[in-house]
Amino acid sequence: MARTASLSGFPEWLPEERLVELHVLDTLRRTFELHGFSSIETRAVETVGQLLRKGEIDKEVYGLSRLQDDEGAGGATSDPAASHKADPHALALHYDLTVPFARYVVENAGYLAFPFRRYQIQKVWRGERPQEGRAREFTQADIDIVGDGELPFRYDVEIALVIAEALGALPIPDFLLRVNNRKLAEGFYNGIGLTDTAGVLRSIDKLEKIGAAKVAELLQTELGATEEQAQAALKLAGIRTGDTSFVQQVRALGVSNELLEEGLNELEQVIAAAVQRAPGKVVADLSIARGLDYYTGTVVETVLVGHEQLGSICSGGRYDALASKGNRKFPGVGLSIGVTRLVSRMLSQELAKASRAVPTAVLVALTNDESWGAAQDVAAQLRARGIATEVAAKAEKFGKQIKFADRRGIPFVWFTDDDGKHQVKDIRTGEQGDADPAGWAPAEEDLHVRVTRA
Repeated sequence: MARTASLSGFPEWLPEERLVELHVLDTLRRTFELHGFSSIETRAVETVGQLLRKGEIDKEVYGLSRLQDDEGAGGATSDPAASHKADPHALALHYDLTVPFARYVVENAGYLAFPFRRYQIQKVWRGERPQEGRAREFTQADIDIVGDGELPFRYDVEIALVIAEALGALPIPDFLLRVNNRKLAEGFYNGIGLTDTAGVLRSIDKLEKIGAAKVAELLQTELGATEEQAQAALKLAGIRTGDTSFVQQVRALGVSNELLEEGLNELEQVIAAAVQRAPGKVVADLSIARGLDYYTGTVVETVLVGHEQLGSICSGGRYDALASKGNRKFPGVGLSIGVTRLVSRMLSQELAKASRAVPTAVLVALTNDESWGAAQDVAAQLRARGIATEVAAKAEKFGKQIKFADRRGIPFVWFTDDDGKHQVKDIRTGEQGDADPAGWAPAEEDLHVRVTRA
């Protein structure tokens, strides 16, 4: 991981690093499917108007331009970025998977059975300043449940538990889902007389970056809050519990509001279920705001314990109006795992490692050049039983063929003598013995690449 990237913000992995990433992706996929989520993939591009419908992220969107326009179109514009911003029909690469998913649901509503459960693992692109945990091209793994007209709140509870299970199956340090509710926060702000709730949320969202004093200053100078209102908002944001005791702490602040009570009840349900089914993995954290405007209820951010400076590795929440078609609305709840952010930390801190650098378990050695066909027959028998096998390219001395396998990270070398007798050597231990290609198999731990916590 000390390698210098040839193009900053666009990570590429070595084969052994890619094996770690594939293990993460396969684990997530398996967990999501066990819970009934169907896989979809949306196109890489959306219209600028679609992407900028919600949230203030225009500076992060990559516009899509051809180097040369169609003949007769007047040539390429001198300022593609300006033309994209002006033209809502221009194309741009998607910056997340939620906005494309909302469009997908609207366009395919007639073919989907609701509530629709989907997972989606794809690349996304954001024009951010590259740094650890932030890339310009990266992979996300999303799960969402979307309803037609309504979506019972219990899905907010379920989706948090699914993510806790998925992350718990990965070779990563302890993690913590930090959960809040936008209704709770907005109801509280309204109750203390702060009507620009979106503005307050954006300020509170900066709490960990700039500190309480600076946030209080922002609330007063930019939103017109009194010192008492600013301090009340910060007191709310300071509440964090691993159980449902946050309810009493919020009520002790003496604010009365109907929306606040609704949010308290919803968050209480999430935390109560998590205490029972994912103990120690979920906390109520009333400082969590989430900057994007489309969240309307539950909001979640997830950190690796001991690696909090990395930022959230999984975030999302409830959105009631992101997708709509006329009077028909499709409320949903979803969470997104930043796979590239997570994997980059796993690799840079050596938190996990692959048991070998290649999938191959066996190299079939060549006695002479004429033995290549027979070696392919041996390899075919091994592969038919799920054993990843290569055949040596040249009939070099056995010592060289063994060194090649060692350099590649292949644990076993297969030999066949002129009489057709087979032997296999574990080059890690030096043990060698007779083997039958129709029945031999390595130990279970050597059959496939394993990724484990370091």
